[in-house]
Amino acid sequence: MKISNSLIKNQYYHPELFEEILYRLKENEVDINNVSRRDITGIDEFHVRGAEVSNELSREIYLNNAKVLDVGCALGGPSRMLADVYNCEVTGIDICNEYIRTAKKLSELVGLVDKTKFIHADALNLPFEDGSFDIVWTQHVQMNIQDKTKFYSEINRVLTVDGILIYYDIFQKNKESVIYPVPWANNASLSFLETISVVNTLLLELGFKKLQTTDQTYKAKQFLIHLFEKIKINGQPNLGLNVLMGNSTKKKLGNILEGLEKNKIELQSGIYRK
Repeated sequence: MKISNSLIKNQYYHPELFEEILYRLKENEVDINNVSRRDITGIDEFHVRGAEVSNELSREIYLNNAKVLDVGCALGGPSRMLADVYNCEVTGIDICNEYIRTAKKLSELVGLVDKTKFIHADALNLPFEDGSFDIVWTQHVQMNIQDKTKFYSEINRVLTVDGILIYYDIFQKNKESVIYPVPWANNASLSFLETISVVNTLLLELGFKKLQTTDQTYKAKQFLIHLFEKIKINGQPNLGLNVLMGNSTKKKLGNILEGLEKNKIELQSGIYRK
């Protein structure tokens, strides 16, 4: 059954998200006229390990001055990091219009509007010419995408010759069901996890060459364990991913941790060359 984009959008929809972030920044006594990327790092990277893993991944390849497409950019945290640290020209796309609106405003807030561009678009129908980008960057996106062949084919199409795909994703490890809800799906109808071997085979069939892959599972488990310890002591942060997931945050993240501990899911990062 094909899942409509509206169901995916509803999974992530949060009205007036930027305005809420602004309000919470003020509660944190941040000078709104002098906001840094550090001030919003707790919320603007919607994936396990957040900015920590994005910084790690960025050191794995040569990025300076590259033209980058961030597929499934959400609030644009990685896009801003790549633009700020590596002087990349970054375009982020996401299917959720409220995320795109918020990403644009956050870039304005931290002074990176000239180096980042955000577009409301579908990852299965990228609105770019062939060979438009040196690097495609994607984190925690393909779990919501049923047609993996179309997804990776579009990435392949918009990459330059010898362009690089870098991903960080959650994969199914065995045939046991994931426990729901999780951040990307409140129920099984929105989740399309595949195994690493299936995705690797697909990428090779599309002509990609594997440069490296890294098992990120242990670090993900440790991150979540430490996160729950901090929440137990200090409560939920004022400006964290709980703003995006609301009252279900602990349940969703707890289900990821349980899935990792029971070997139902795993995390991997990978770098492939076209």
